[in-house]
Amino acid sequence: MQIEYNLSEISDVAKKIIKVSSSKTLLFYGEMGAGKTTLIKEIVKQLGSLDKVSSPTFSLVNEYKGINNPIFHFDFHRIEDEDEAYDIGFEEYLESHNWCLIEWPQNVENLLPLDKHEIHISKVGELKRNLNFKK
Repeated sequence: MQIEYNLSEISDVAKKIIKVSSSKTLLFYGEMGAGKTTLIKEIVKQLGSLDKVSSPTFSLVNEYKGINNPIFHFDFHRIEDEDEAYDIGFEEYLESHNWCLIEWPQNVENLLPLDKHEIHISKVGELKRNLNFKK
């Protein structure tokens, strides 16, 4: 699925991603500033969380309270070794079957589950984005 959208339409995009996702593990690819965290903020909101969403750049993972279950948000941009992901219990998060939203997944490629969706985001303009959703 490919979507070109304005940032003002991000709520609809987040709803559509949730609706078509058969996996709760979503991988977000895109250059710095492409809008990965912005989209994740809206997905977390659409999943019913009232928590303030921010990028877990230094902590590697943030947990948000969902309606019934936690939502996990990972940012592996600064990770230097996959062992760092092991140290925070990354495998246990994935095995929890809760939503796992992962930025910079290419940095932990060997640890990613088979059951996942890829979301590639690129800037088309200042307020326009192109999203490619792969099952």
